[in-house]
Amino acid sequence: MALWSFVVLVVSGAVLMVFYDPGMSQVSYDGSYGPLRGLLVSEAFDSTMRLSLELRGGLLIRQAHHWAALVFVAAVVSQLLRMFLTGAFRRPRTGQWLIWVTLLALGMAAGETGNVLPDDMLSGGSLWLIMSVAQSVPVAGTWALSLLFGPDFPGDRIVPLMYGGHLLIAVVVAALLIARELLVRRHGHSRFAASLPARRGARPMMALATIGMLIILGYGVQIAPVWLYGPARPTQISAGSVPGWYMGFLDGALRIMPGWELTVGDHTLSLAVLVPALVVPGIFFTALAAYPAAERLLLARRGRRDAQGRPRSASRTAQGRLAPGRGPLAHELLDRPRERPVRTAVAVAGVTFYGLLWTAAANDQIAFHFHLTVEAVTIFLRFAVVAGPVIAFVLTRRICLALQQADRHAAEHGAESGIIMRSPDGGYHERPAPARQESREPTITPGKRR
Repeated sequence: MALWSFVVLVVSGAVLMVFYDPGMSQVSYDGSYGPLRGLLVSEAFDSTMRLSLELRGGLLIRQAHHWAALVFVAAVVSQLLRMFLTGAFRRPRTGQWLIWVTLLALGMAAGETGNVLPDDMLSGGSLWLIMSVAQSVPVAGTWALSLLFGPDFPGDRIVPLMYGGHLLIAVVVAALLIARELLVRRHGHSRFAASLPARRGARPMMALATIGMLIILGYGVQIAPVWLYGPARPTQISAGSVPGWYMGFLDGALRIMPGWELTVGDHTLSLAVLVPALVVPGIFFTALAAYPAAERLLLARRGRRDAQGRPRSASRTAQGRLAPGRGPLAHELLDRPRERPVRTAVAVAGVTFYGLLWTAAANDQIAFHFHLTVEAVTIFLRFAVVAGPVIAFVLTRRICLALQQADRHAAEHGAESGIIMRSPDGGYHERPAPARQESREPTITPGKRR
């Protein structure tokens, strides 16, 4: 889905490039949309209006492009979750994991740079956020702000600069997807039981389904109606302005972060912006990239402790199959999430943390619809983002351990069959069904090694 969403992005983006003008010079709008006729707008906004309302098929292409960007990030997030929960990031596929982590960061950056390009009122809110984040950076913030915007806000350089960055990010994403495909051809697929022919047979259907759904969304589901937002104004912002879904956590973190400031010498650090906008995303992506190495180091240290005489875990589980991580071909097999309770609990805790920050981005809407005060909702969410992940971790770990115990019980006593038998002495008992054995013997996909 990520691959074919990117194909739609490239094709639709190439068409939009022909008609889009990233200039910031002011022109009088004289297009077909009457309410804005005669207003001074930028060339970027004027060209966006013309390709949306006057170019045949232009609105379909622009909306399909926008939907493809949202689906691309969603597909990358789903892929990262699958790899994390099943242990598909282990060697020799750590390189693929790092590629997907980089694609997530680049997808978010591409979405933000693309949102700025129409120069409408919604993108103006994004520019305000970018300016605030740049100003919160110690020492280098003023220099970065001058580099992005020049002497004035928003200035004449920001949209052309974002346009160039948007195109550069697309080139890097294409290179990473090609590199990922080469790594898959070299190392093959980790799997539960699916065979490679089944995967290859499903790819054309996935391509048709993804591209077809994006075209349907672009045709029938309105998104980013710039004519309703109007041109950007430095002193104004649209009511109810929200970022793309993948940036909702950033908006929520900014909303619930206390207004803390720290004075160091003659410099004041705005922690209310610096922590949620830079520190939290930095820790998140660093943890994602470093997790395979951290887990490998922990397992190596555990192995050394076992070699010193402490009990070593059994090499086979109660089902008689290879235990996770054991044997020369273990890297070819995917874990079931229940087999790694700590890792699975970490994933659920992370999703909970992200979901609570995403919820915080709608604190005003929650307060309005439930007849609460914004302050009460904000205070609740401040405690929830701390306690929620801890509770999710504990519950998920206990659920995984309970599922492991149920598997062991089924292996020892058989699975429930629902068939009641009567014994010769008049008693009744259930006839157990044989436990289903899950083969852990891998079907190796030969890689094309050069």
